[in-house]
Amino acid sequence: QVQLVESGGGLVQPGGSLRLSCVASGSIFSINTMGWYRQAPGKQRELVVIITSGGTTNYAASVKGRFTISRDNAKNTVSLQMNSLKPEDTAVYYCYANVRATRWDSYGVYWGQGTQVTVSS
Repeated sequence: QVQLVESGGGLVQPGGSLRLSCVASGSIFSINTMGWYRQAPGKQRELVVIITSGGTTNYAASVKGRFTISRDNAKNTVSLQMNSLKPEDTAVYYCYANVRATRWDSYGVYWGQGTQVTVSS
């Protein structure tokens, strides 16, 4: 079983910064992509950014230049530095990982429980 645990959400004023972190634990042979998605009230879950094990990133246009993803492959962690936050960034942020649990398994998608980010004055 694989678990993803996020931390770092909260309330911040517009223009402020927050840092989200996520650690993957459990039965892990390898992790392909990791990243973050978000879901605002009444909207579908959307991609924020993903990063491959080799460091290739794919950012949503709405966060490019403001958010920065980083990853530690040895520790199975991924972090998201969010700067210049806007009210429209308010959402529940979910950590994502594409994990192979054992050498005999195929990759499967795992999600964290979500952490609330609220941008408001």
